[in-house]
Amino acid sequence: MEINLPDVVAEVTAAFEKYEDALVNNKVDVLDALFRDAPQTVRYGATENLYGYEEIKAFRSARSPVALGRTLSKTVITTYGRDFAVASTLYERPSAPGRIGRQMQTWVRFPEGWRVVAAHVSLMEQPKQG
Repeated sequence: MEINLPDVVAEVTAAFEKYEDALVNNKVDVLDALFRDAPQTVRYGATENLYGYEEIKAFRSARSPVALGRTLSKTVITTYGRDFAVASTLYERPSAPGRIGRQMQTWVRFPEGWRVVAAHVSLMEQPKQG
């Protein structure tokens, strides 16, 4: 298995950046399109557990568009072969001072393109600097 083929990393990075832009700008249709439309798709959020594309889509349509801005750090995108990838990132939001967010997404290439099949978002207290 080839890990981090440059062209595949570039493709997943572009999909990840498209997702991030859609998230902070509340482009719900783009967010919906980037998740795999399947009952097996899962998203664990900071306050919700969503099973299947329909639950994820319903969550997105009901979500408030207020205070979505955030700053990413330590983003790592790792590809395995040509059709599987994991994207991990930390984020900070002005609306959540003193807390750090963590996000992981599993991406799979389908005939229609790269899609998230599993995602996990969590928030924790900012670790103390030693």
